[in-house]
Amino acid sequence: MKLLAKNESLCIGCGECEKICSKTYFKEANQEKSAIRVIDSKISVCSQCGECMDVCSVQAISRDKNGVVRVNKKVCVGCFMCVGFCPELAMKMQGDLLEPFKCIACGQCAKVCPTQAIYISEEA
Repeated sequence: MKLLAKNESLCIGCGECEKICSKTYFKEANQEKSAIRVIDSKISVCSQCGECMDVCSVQAISRDKNGVVRVNKKVCVGCFMCVGFCPELAMKMQGDLLEPFKCIACGQCAKVCPTQAIYISEEA
């Protein structure tokens, strides 16, 4: 399975990953609307660990056939418990969305990262 991985020692804090993430999902280059956060070259991106699935009382969060953890908007009740329990701080409350927003490992950030601080990794 292909997942996003990170090597923070390579991060230069350019913010290109944040910009492409918000452009991909919200059609605007607004780093506040990114599922990725870079602060002082520390990269906060979903590792697809699944801990959010364990705290979801309505089972709105599940893993797809590719191993990506996804939020089912039709089932989510908007309690945001998953946001508080995310060890990567990668589950986000996003403005007017009624459910949490998170990385779905689309790989756009890896394509634009000039130093390969974020990259696609093959997991077993």
